[in-house]
Amino acid sequence: MRLVSFVRASCSPARVLLGAWLALVALATVSETLAAQSSSAVHPIPSPHVLGVARQGTVTIDGALDEAAWSAATPATNFTQQDPHEGQPATQRTEVRFLYDADALYIGARMFDSLGARGIRTQLTRRDQQDDGDYLTFVFDTYHDHIGRTFFQVNPSGVKFDAGQNSPNADPAWDPVWEVATKVDAQGWTAEFRIPFSQLRFSRDSVQTWGMQIWRLVSRLNEVSMWSPWKKEESGGPSRFGHLEDLRVAEGKRTIELLPYVVGSMANARPSDPRDPFLHTTVNDYRIGGDVKALLGSNLTLDATFNPDFGQVEVDPAVVNLSAFETFFPEKRPFFVAGSGLFSFGGLNCFSCSNISSLSLFYSRRIGRQPQGTTGGTFADVPNTSTILGAAKVTGRTRSGFSIGMLDAVTRREVASVIDTNVSPDVRYQREVEPLTNYFVGRVKRDLRHGNLTLGGILTSVDRRIQEPTLEQRIPAHAEGAGIDFESYWKNRTYSLIGAFAGSRVAGDSNAMLRLERSSARYFQRPDRRPNAHFDNPLDSSLTTMVGLGGYMRFAKDAGQWLWDAQASTRTPGFEVNDIAFLQQADFVWLNGNVVRQWTNPISIFRNVFAGFGGQRRSNYDGDLNEAQVQAYTGGQFLNYWNYQLFSLIRPSAFDDRATRGGPVVRTHGFTYFEAQLSTDSRKRIVLSTFPNFVKGTEGPSDYNLNLTVVLKPKDNIRLSFTPSYDLSHSNQQFVDAFDDPSATAMYGRRAIFANLTQRTVSMDTRAAITFTPTLTFELFTQPFISTGDYFNFKEFVRPRTLDRHVFTPGTEIVATTDSRGVVDYYTITPTGSTVSYDLGNPDFNFRSLRGNAVLRWEYRPGSTFYLVWTQQRTSDDNLGTFDLQQERRALFRTNPANTVLLKVNYWLTI
Repeated sequence: MRLVSFVRASCSPARVLLGAWLALVALATVSETLAAQSSSAVHPIPSPHVLGVARQGTVTIDGALDEAAWSAATPATNFTQQDPHEGQPATQRTEVRFLYDADALYIGARMFDSLGARGIRTQLTRRDQQDDGDYLTFVFDTYHDHIGRTFFQVNPSGVKFDAGQNSPNADPAWDPVWEVATKVDAQGWTAEFRIPFSQLRFSRDSVQTWGMQIWRLVSRLNEVSMWSPWKKEESGGPSRFGHLEDLRVAEGKRTIELLPYVVGSMANARPSDPRDPFLHTTVNDYRIGGDVKALLGSNLTLDATFNPDFGQVEVDPAVVNLSAFETFFPEKRPFFVAGSGLFSFGGLNCFSCSNISSLSLFYSRRIGRQPQGTTGGTFADVPNTSTILGAAKVTGRTRSGFSIGMLDAVTRREVASVIDTNVSPDVRYQREVEPLTNYFVGRVKRDLRHGNLTLGGILTSVDRRIQEPTLEQRIPAHAEGAGIDFESYWKNRTYSLIGAFAGSRVAGDSNAMLRLERSSARYFQRPDRRPNAHFDNPLDSSLTTMVGLGGYMRFAKDAGQWLWDAQASTRTPGFEVNDIAFLQQADFVWLNGNVVRQWTNPISIFRNVFAGFGGQRRSNYDGDLNEAQVQAYTGGQFLNYWNYQLFSLIRPSAFDDRATRGGPVVRTHGFTYFEAQLSTDSRKRIVLSTFPNFVKGTEGPSDYNLNLTVVLKPKDNIRLSFTPSYDLSHSNQQFVDAFDDPSATAMYGRRAIFANLTQRTVSMDTRAAITFTPTLTFELFTQPFISTGDYFNFKEFVRPRTLDRHVFTPGTEIVATTDSRGVVDYYTITPTGSTVSYDLGNPDFNFRSLRGNAVLRWEYRPGSTFYLVWTQQRTSDDNLGTFDLQQERRALFRTNPANTVLLKVNYWLTI
């Protein structure tokens, strides 16, 4: 129904998408013909193979490899180095054997080391967190379609890593239930795996052949070796995997996995306003819920969650956002992170690019977002998030090459209790702040030509049942998006052409549409907008539906010594997907190109090195050049395993259609930007890295950021990380506010107030991790954050499309009124020749924040986890605008903290 309404209401975007889809079908037909004529493209180089053997006798997963059953299997050997000496045989022998029975795949691996146990380097960390030491990795292409990747990895301490499954971009959030044990002995180390077939997806063939790659890292030698080799200059991947053959197994058992949970929490915080009846010093809460995972057929998996709780997820870092655009925070909630690769659309890939984002149609943090409604009144009890009643997704990959992802989630109608003391302090009323909402995402991709051509499509929908009139005037009643994309590779994946095209439609009350028209993504109210033939979007207060288009294309050479890419991206002015995706700006056409030279083998003092240059430009649909730049960069690794990167760009002055936030276009100054990165050998006990950057504008002082990350590993199971950072930035035209003034005729009757801004920010990200066993860990994260802003030289633009500005004269055009402390309370602005006066609150700020949480995590049985979490937040602010680190530190720790303690237990079982 939603797709039909989308096509009817936006016939022009629908025609564009239909035409693009027909072109993709034609491309698929041609590609299939070429594939039929050249089957040698599947395996241009012969691949190694190894046989799986039916298990005879018992195998105990203890890492010993002393059972007689292992002797029946011929091992995979003959590994080849990729580093440090590409193409040469591995210096340390590896033997890997494979057994199977009706329920599981067994792997026995012996990693010899010429120094025996003394040569082993290992690290004890939480699952999926290993970044140092020896390891052995298996990557399976279980459908043998030369596309999918499913990872299983272990290190000598028995730390697991897994990612999957059967997706070109394997998902690290996937946590199947499997067993592994390791031992370190006089010959090196061993690993013994048992991977249940119920945790894998594969075809129904009675005799299976899987693609497989095996990687081994010997940390003390920095030696990376592979079983089925390819060169670093080549694309590699599943099309170059070897083969695990003769697995005589049926499809996985149709088990249902259940993960019920119970959680109790206690929050303690001193009320910010003692008069607020909704604030309590202590709040106790509990909830129950659970997850379900079920196999549908042999290829699709149903994942569902009911009343989910994400209290164990790390808090977002503090930021000060002075722009007109929303801050992006990555998704961290496990249910939405797992399998997210199947829902990705419109991916962005560049050798170097900036100020651009992918053509995304799905941002899962919209589900369960903070309520969007307003309450009025003096005090209100507004939930921090919208409650997710339930969510379910179906994901999988069919044998015929279709990747499928469908997700549906329902969030509860949220109601705030409100008291308006101006009416009556004893009367409470209810105000809807978020309606009952359904979110849907459907994604399908078809892989052709053995993974060298992929065609895909996506549909998204948001439906809201709004009951509050004031809320109906703020947010759309429903929103839809549709898109198609493709990826094409040829000549052993040396060359690629990728693209995506999307259409959007939002509908609702005219006031809600007017808010979208006036939003920072498009500013339809801008008075100097110039009509154009194709996408003329004037401000329309009667509009109830808005449609738009987006597109992205990239043509590139991705392998060899010389690499290059050329790409384009666009969003028409009416493109809007923020109800279920993340969009900062529409109304642009962006072009980018780069040329890169890489040296993958040692030269001079470098182990490897690359260098590139390029440029980009961005304009709006009015034809204004909003950005132009040229960039140059280099990076690589020294012979001592230190890494470096250097990057610089130059931007000349350009037109800015967002600076006045709805007013006419003005000019911005050009600048030069430079950044450097240097990091020491990651294998050492102490690892240092820094990433300073420097900005020199054509007007005013320079900006810079200084930072240092120190990683300490005093023991193999302890990891400490400290990242102090200091940022000093200057702006000569920071937007402050705007007001109407009929005498400002050159600026269309509106004065946009700007100022010089000096901002200083200090932060210290601190992380600590202690791993007691591979299943028992403690992690701590804290971030003290202080930022101050001093505004001065208040000014306005004299005329559009220029750099001409007028600074208000202190004492006459701008008069400061101070409070009892002598701090400016507000400014009164009366421009010369104007009869309008405007009171502007003091924009200076001092923002202080301390955020942190500590998590004790214990996987007390496979798949079942106990969490004990403590979270603290301190936040305060004022408008001094001065930077005194000691004073700010004292003010931060004088702030009353908000503490939350949470206990969560879940239990994994199968039926």
